[in-house]
Amino acid sequence: MSTATSLYLVVALGAVVAGFVQGLSGFAFGLVAMSFWAWTVEPRLAAVLATFGALVGQVIAAATVRRGFDMRLLGPFVLGGLLGVPIGIWLLPRLDVAVFKACLGGLLVPWCIAMLLARQLPRIAWGGRAANAVSGFLGGICGGVGGFTGPIPTLWCTLRGFERDLQRSVVQNFNLSMLAVAFALQVGTGNVSMAMLPLLGVVAVCVLIPVLLGARLYTGISDVAFRQVVLGLLTLSGVALFAASVPELLRRAH
Repeated sequence: MSTATSLYLVVALGAVVAGFVQGLSGFAFGLVAMSFWAWTVEPRLAAVLATFGALVGQVIAAATVRRGFDMRLLGPFVLGGLLGVPIGIWLLPRLDVAVFKACLGGLLVPWCIAMLLARQLPRIAWGGRAANAVSGFLGGICGGVGGFTGPIPTLWCTLRGFERDLQRSVVQNFNLSMLAVAFALQVGTGNVSMAMLPLLGVVAVCVLIPVLLGARLYTGISDVAFRQVVLGLLTLSGVALFAASVPELLRRAH
């Protein structure tokens, strides 16, 4: 099998699995896809594919799951994110990607495992709209770096104790807004080349059906099951990010 064929197969497989997870949870396309792509796809190409795939998936999911929408609640997340995305785009060529992945994975894993094991999830009531905006700002930075808009706002919404449809609506529409801006900036800054178009097409095709299947499954699960799915996905995403960074960090150490 040629290198080019292998690349297309890996990209397609990552898009299929990530699309299903995104349809179910409303986030995590970039993190799931990167767990497949980080091993074989060049980092800047992977970042573009992750942003584009997540954007396509969010457009499809937003058209199929619309419950719980609250613009007043969503607004601070989006405003914070709009400030963060350009910073993430600016950081991308300057950032140590391996260290970034290790830090984000190291944040997600212990927090989410602790919340999964807790009988009752802790709820945070302080901070109000300003804290929501900070969560969106951090999510925007992660989105600009590699399409990871969802983990921090999702974790924050879970800590806030939002019920299932409200959390899904906030995260889904926040991701849609941030990914649209992030991909537009990637195009505008020249990070998206003509040579990437075939792979972008593969991602778009492979995302369509899995997102719809995931969204269909979402409508049939309970609030408790949804939170367990979200926290489990965040934990696995953190493990995948950390694991992807380890080989590079070990290579540097030697």
